[in-house]
Amino acid sequence: MKIRYRSLDVFRGATVCLMILVNNPGSWAHIYAPLEHAPWHGLTPTDLVFPFFLFAVGNALSFVIPRLQQAGPAEFWKKVIKRTLMIFGIGLFLNWYPFVRWNEGSLQFIRWVSSPTSGVRIFGVLQRIAVCYFFASVIVYYLKPRAAYFLCLILLLAYWALCILGNPSDPYSLNGWFGTNVDKAILHIPHMYKGEGVPFDPEGIASTMAAIVQIVFGYFVGIYIRNSSAEIPKDLTDKNDYRNPMFKMLTVLFVAAVGLLVTGFCWDMVFPVNKKIWTSSYTVYTTGLALLTLCVMIYFIEIKGSRGFLASFFEVFGKNPLFIFALSAFFPKTAALFKTKDGVTPWNWLYTKVLVHTPGAKENGSLLYAICVILLMWAIAWWMDKRKIYIKV
Repeated sequence: MKIRYRSLDVFRGATVCLMILVNNPGSWAHIYAPLEHAPWHGLTPTDLVFPFFLFAVGNALSFVIPRLQQAGPAEFWKKVIKRTLMIFGIGLFLNWYPFVRWNEGSLQFIRWVSSPTSGVRIFGVLQRIAVCYFFASVIVYYLKPRAAYFLCLILLLAYWALCILGNPSDPYSLNGWFGTNVDKAILHIPHMYKGEGVPFDPEGIASTMAAIVQIVFGYFVGIYIRNSSAEIPKDLTDKNDYRNPMFKMLTVLFVAAVGLLVTGFCWDMVFPVNKKIWTSSYTVYTTGLALLTLCVMIYFIEIKGSRGFLASFFEVFGKNPLFIFALSAFFPKTAALFKTKDGVTPWNWLYTKVLVHTPGAKENGSLLYAICVILLMWAIAWWMDKRKIYIKV
């Protein structure tokens, strides 16, 4: 019996929705603590968004790779290279866009390298998704599941070893982490992120090793879900029927989630959970949380048949996830071209002129603005879904 798991669309859509929420506050100076990243080691809910999305990419990959394996290597490489370049290119485009910026009342072109310390950033969220998608696709296409699993284990352990060997005395600090020197040598300082006050790229080259594994783990889960669906008897009409393999599937997935959480928690004692350098313990721990979340969604949506408002709301985001996410970055960058003397743009007008006066803590207006952005992006996603417009990025 072939089943389309609506829960996978809802999971992916909820992740995109949260990505938009945390990236579009009314003011970066007024954000509630759960909507900020951890200062360094540790986790906040915001630190779960990106790994959850990579996990969802792996889930989707489990439905694509079998078709590509049937089509042959030529079709595989054509598909994967094209998609990788598209996603990476869109991310790089958004980093450079709108190619000009206001400076002392006039628009000036943004140079690829404008000074020894500043220029266009090469990496970012979409670029990491592209690179991880490429390598994860190659791994699961050419390796059998057992071999792919052991390669993932090697990548996680190798990354840990590189951190220690790179700076044995201080391997996990902002200044001591080895990956920054790798990025400086390959990307160069002008093309690196400076948000931590020093050249440091949280989506740089070295930490991508562990992020690739996140997609492969998501692929394993997706394949297991597909195989379990194939075992559902054709005469099964009641999903609560004891013969429904979904119950066994959920049990296995739940046990796996707990195992990953325990492993990640224990590993954190010697290799701290850290999103900014994407530690191996972070990959394992967040995969466990993602899997646990997916189990809950499968239970309520697929078995209990829940069709609540939230599920329908998030599902719309899941139909055009990367396009909607990219659009949410494109709009404010475009609006910045039409900035007034006091810094107001068509994009931030609602916050600076209206919601900034929201009663209570200043964070209230900032959060309310982010919710308004979500509603706008949902309306666009809903309109596209109703007209069956699905942009494959």
